[in-house]
Amino acid sequence: MLYEERNKLSEKTLDIKRAIDSLKEEMEAVDLYHQRADATLAEDLKRILIHNANEEKEHAAMLIEWLRKNDEIFAKELKDNLYQEEINTNHK
Repeated sequence: MLYEERNKLSEKTLDIKRAIDSLKEEMEAVDLYHQRADATLAEDLKRILIHNANEEKEHAAMLIEWLRKNDEIFAKELKDNLYQEEINTNHK
């Protein structure tokens, strides 16, 4: 969903929106597969669903990397906040 008129948005903004929308869809798919894997009693189906969830996580990671490379503020926040021992809740 665009909140502003399309002709007022730059191609960069549109591409970032595409990446964000795709990231949301990938994470929703991860959630869906996890729920289905938890719910099934069929172990062979559970393995497939977990495999599918893991592939969606790979796709999500690829999108986060694309966002990092194309949004300098996002890149800074990733650098400052990923792989930390504790979550920093001191907001600037």
